[in-house]
Amino acid sequence: MSPPQPVIKLRVGRSQERLIASGHPWLFDRGIVSQSGDGPPGSIAVVYDRQDRFLAAGLYDPRSPIRLRILLVRKPAQIDSDWWRARVEVAVGKRAPIASSGTTGYRLIHGESDGIPALVADRYDTTVVVKVYSAAVLPHLEAIAGALQAERIVLRLSRLLKAENTAFEDGQILRGSIPDAPVVFTEHGLRFEADVLHGQKTGFFLDQRENRLRSGSLARGRSVLNVFSYTGGFSVHAAAGGASSVVSLDLNRLALEAAGRNFALNPSLAGVPHETMQGDAFDSLERLNRQRRRFDLVITDPPSFARNQSQREDAIRAYRRLAVLAAGLVNRRGILVSCSCSSRVSRDDFAAAVESALGGDWRLLEQRGHALDHPIGFPEAEYLKTLYHQRG
Repeated sequence: MSPPQPVIKLRVGRSQERLIASGHPWLFDRGIVSQSGDGPPGSIAVVYDRQDRFLAAGLYDPRSPIRLRILLVRKPAQIDSDWWRARVEVAVGKRAPIASSGTTGYRLIHGESDGIPALVADRYDTTVVVKVYSAAVLPHLEAIAGALQAERIVLRLSRLLKAENTAFEDGQILRGSIPDAPVVFTEHGLRFEADVLHGQKTGFFLDQRENRLRSGSLARGRSVLNVFSYTGGFSVHAAAGGASSVVSLDLNRLALEAAGRNFALNPSLAGVPHETMQGDAFDSLERLNRQRRRFDLVITDPPSFARNQSQREDAIRAYRRLAVLAAGLVNRRGILVSCSCSSRVSRDDFAAAVESALGGDWRLLEQRGHALDHPIGFPEAEYLKTLYHQRG
């Protein structure tokens, strides 16, 4: 598909000029004062300031509230395959410390924070999964994918794009062959599988890689409960860290089966008892509290509780309730690991929700955020927050 030709000239208000000049990557439809015309998704639109000077250029999408996803500011350039290649190479180069560590599962491109909007690319050994979140990216996909070094490239589409009539399909192979089994990759010396065709996100939650390692380092000699376990990433790391036993709790039966396979991929963990528990997390935690089950390390890594601003208060209440239930299961001197991936809930609000649930006999050991391969390029990009508390 050939990228649409640049046809659109935009003007914005003073506050939007300042926001764009500061490096914010989104221009919303309500911020546009006037425009010279219209165009299909992926057209290159140019923003001029009040003195008719070039301010920015980006990818235009007439169907999205984010009308322009900004690519460059103040310095104009020809946005072609060479431009995309250079930007991909910069992003990949930032991950060199991970690439040289022996870990083969990590993020190569993190959307706007790497200057490539509405797109992420995750590496799973020799396979790269590209996930696209805006139709404005699709006309440029060939140039972006062409700059990636991989034996296989798989395309995943967001829920909104799946519903649109595009020339692309979710799970489409852009390069190489269709995998006949989940792709296996390594993370800090441990092996995991990723369902790159049908799994959540791109097949695995790579953003928690460093928290999995840290939690594993706290697991020696401890009984562990992993809530919202998905395919058992935290569980496998806990077992590798010397846990005495591990319970993986998730609503999804297929995810729990994959957790069992991830344990089997690491034969050295065969001696660690691993129990899988299927059920709603909140209901299951209430039942475990009634049964007076106790653990030395409890990890809660729920999905986003707030997909938009209207859900923020409900999300804060859900985090507090989750912390109350999880804390009730933690032994004295035990550890609670609380995670949030809701960008609508700030770090301070998340910490306040958890700490209000814990009371005075807990102390904060540490708090962690994004890893190197998930950089924060603008305020809305900060979503991952993790708190480590120990019971007195």
